[in-house]
Amino acid sequence: MVATQLHLVRHGEVFNPNRVLYGRLPEYGLSESGHQMAALAAADLASRGRAYSRLIASPLQRTQESAAPVSKALALPIDVDERVIEPTNAFEGKRMRGADSALKDPGNWKYLVNPFRPSWGEPYQSIASRMREAMIDAATSVPGGDVVIVSHQLPIWMVHRDVNGKNLFHDPRARRCTLSSITTLELIDPMKPELGFVEVGYVEPAAELTATALDVGAV
Repeated sequence: MVATQLHLVRHGEVFNPNRVLYGRLPEYGLSESGHQMAALAAADLASRGRAYSRLIASPLQRTQESAAPVSKALALPIDVDERVIEPTNAFEGKRMRGADSALKDPGNWKYLVNPFRPSWGEPYQSIASRMREAMIDAATSVPGGDVVIVSHQLPIWMVHRDVNGKNLFHDPRARRCTLSSITTLELIDPMKPELGFVEVGYVEPAAELTATALDVGAV
């Protein structure tokens, strides 16, 4: 037996008053609104009337905090998987917009030479591959029911493009993966997990809060 569905949940809004690209930096937790968003995602999952077998989250603070209300709502412990973490990024800790944008510094232009890979961080293919491995392991680790994975925008978006046969290179401004959104997938063939997944659903439980969010992540 394997999991019936996998639900990829993006974390809620991060408290980021300096508007930096936080990436994997420590001590970037949820804002007050972000906690509300996470609670809405948890409520959405709980309202579906499905059986849940496992909850997994990235080790970063914002995903652990976003997983907390899910853990409470579904009565599941939070397991950590490093493979669903935010990708590395050369611009961590820097502002990407405004007069002091890191993109205006010639010293940073070396990171922009290949947007298709991309040259500023972990390759898109690497992100898609580790997410696929983590998802297959998660799906085959339970005797049935659903698995919830709390992750980040880019890893979830890589899964979306990968399972739909799309080029992994994309415009970051066009990602359909809002704060506390839930992307749902199923195995193509439960008898052959290596064949991968098909996307079967996408919802935005925190849409009203996202519309007024101060920090929506890197774009």
